[in-house]
Amino acid sequence: MKTLAELQEIRNRALNQVNLRKEREDGIRIVVGMATCGIAAGARPVLNAFVKEIEKRNLQGVTVTQTGCIGMCRLEPIVEVYVPGQDKVTYVHMTEDKAARVVAEHIINNKPVAEFTIGEEVK
Repeated sequence: MKTLAELQEIRNRALNQVNLRKEREDGIRIVVGMATCGIAAGARPVLNAFVKEIEKRNLQGVTVTQTGCIGMCRLEPIVEVYVPGQDKVTYVHMTEDKAARVVAEHIINNKPVAEFTIGEEVK
């Protein structure tokens, strides 16, 4: 950094990143557990299935991200869905087919697929 203009550019880039994060917080977030246990259980195809479904349906305001260990290895692949103003929904033993159904029912029609949730699994 040699000039005030360069410093201003760095500041603007940082502010844009903060604004992008804020926009993501306002939309729906689909978070796939991608720790070693998740990947071994098939999380990568599940993550890809969510991305493809969101793109195929041209859904706006929906972000698919990954995280590390969620802490329940025996239930992998695990997906958490965050909808603003609602409780988080945790889906377990996810597959590509289940991902498509979650997008259709939960993301589009706002009706969580109860049979895939952690609450159903631990009964």
